[in-house]
Order: sequence, then structure tokens, then C-alpha cells
Amino acid sequence: MTESMRIGTRKSTMALAQTEEIARRLAVVAPELAVEIVKFEPVGDRDQTSNLLKHGGKGGAFVGEIRAAVLKGTLHAAMHSLKDMPGNEDTPGLVIGATLVRDPPTDALVLREGVSLDDLKRTHGKGFKIGTNAVRRAAYIRRLFPEIEVIHFRGAADTRVRKLDNGEMQRLPDGGEVGPADALIMARSGLERVGLASRIARDFTPQEMLPAVGQGIVAVECAAHDWASRRHLSLIDDPAAHLSCDAEREVLWVLNGHCNSPIAGYSVISGHEMSLTASVLDEAGGQFIEVTRIGPADRPRELGRAVGLELLDKGAGALIEANRPEH
Repeated sequence: MTESMRIGTRKSTMALAQTEEIARRLAVVAPELAVEIVKFEPVGDRDQTSNLLKHGGKGGAFVGEIRAAVLKGTLHAAMHSLKDMPGNEDTPGLVIGATLVRDPPTDALVLREGVSLDDLKRTHGKGFKIGTNAVRRAAYIRRLFPEIEVIHFRGAADTRVRKLDNGEMQRLPDGGEVGPADALIMARSGLERVGLASRIARDFTPQEMLPAVGQGIVAVECAAHDWASRRHLSLIDDPAAHLSCDAEREVLWVLNGHCNSPIAGYSVISGHEMSLTASVLDEAGGQFIEVTRIGPADRPRELGRAVGLELLDKGAGALIEANRPEH
């Protein structure tokens, strides 16, 4: 009897590319498995104007509906960009069955087509507008370049680049408009996935702009009791990415970090050791707390917990609570 796996994903170009990569890997290690990709358009994609907080942050906006389908049994698995998965919420009945090899986790600057960084500096000086919807990226930009205006800018990766090139205004949750943006800050991995890596004008090193927790990692979630899916997914799991996933997400758990928290975290494995750096900023980027620790790579959650607790000892909790959305 042919086994099957129905994998749910968002309909965006990037999400489909990531899910197709999962299907290709499964076809190699489990050729008997019939994989079906099921496309979803979660509320975060349907509503491009409202603040994501209206829908419960990234978790509710992009992850919740697909997760519910897995729990209901209409899907065997769900594809997520790990950075979009809430790290401060219990997910009873679900497990991360696989993480793919981590793509470059860094952030990148994208300019309008045909415009160089020198052109932008010559025409705008230091006073240009950078678009992002990520509070972490916004806080780092304000910290690194306080003279630059950061504006709200949402959409799928390829859609954002198109809006940038066309000089489109961006609608705000309050009904107003902002823009047009002169540049965007985006994940390098996302640009690579949609074939737009050539548009990168500048990469930010992790030392300049620490990546989001899990950035560059594709995660596949399944039901905890679905041992057949767990067995198949384990065949495509990258152990190093899974260790980084566990360490970085433990920091979020300890900090009780929410979708509006400027929290960053990035781990590197070298031999049997893991180095983990995490930071918390205020929204304006003026206050900044960073911690780095090294520990055994095979005990990632312990390392993540130690880093999270040290951040709290240094006052990170107050920065997080100051930016926590009111309900």
C-alpha cells in the first residue's frame, strides 16, 4: 500500500519553494511516499493592512490555521519558516519532526532596481526610508543608523521587492499611508528562495544585526502521535539545524518573548561545542543587551536556558514587557 503525506503551506512563492524542497528530499529517502502539497492562505496573507497583532502575532497570522489542520488530522504535516513560529507558547499535540539544513541566516539590504547604494547616498544623503515589518530589524536599523527613517512594510518577499521597485505606498493599520520606501531589509535566505539574491546591495553580518531566532531554518511540524510521519520526517532532519532550533527557541521560551519583541538569537556549532548569542533591544534601538555563551552542542536547551536567564538578570525582561502588546 502506498503511504501518503499531505503537507500544508502558505501560498507564497517562498513558502511553496520551501515545501517543494521538503517534497524533493522525501522523494529521495522515502520514494514509496506520495507527497501532496496543500496550499493555505492564512489570515496574515489575506489581510495585508492590519497589524499582525490583530491576528495574534505571527503565530496566529501565519501558523495557527495550518497547525489546526494538522491537529484535526486533515494534514499530516505543516511547513513553517522557523522564525515565524511562536517560541513562548505551548503547542500540545505537535512536534517539530524535521528541520532542513540551515540557509544563510543573515539580513540584507535591497534597493530599487537599477539604484546603487552610492546613488542612494548621493540623492538622499543619510535621510532615506527603509521598509520592514520586523520589530527586530527596525530596532537594529535605528541603533546602527539613527538618522534613517524606518517605515512599516509588509508582504511576501517577492511582493515587497515589486512594491519597492514600483515606488508604491504602504497602507498602515490606521488607514493612512507611508512611503514609498527607498530600500528594504529582508532575510537573505528568503531572497535566495525566490530567486532575488542578485538584488542584495549589502549583507549585514551577525555582529552588525543578529538574526532572528531560527532565521534560515525550514521546520516541518507534525502530530506528536503520528509516528509514521515522524519516522519519514526524521529521514530529512538535519541534526545541526535541529540543535540550533532547540537552543535558540529555548531563549524565547525563557524570555517569554512575544511577536512584538525585538529579540535576536543565533547559534554556531563547531565540533562538539555550540556558541549561542542572543540580544534584546528596545523598540528605538537605544537600549541593547547581548549575551554570548558556549556549551556542549548536545545540550542545546541547557545552553539556551542559561543565555535566557542571563539576559533576564541583565534587565531584558523590562525591555520585553515595555513592548508587550496590550489585550
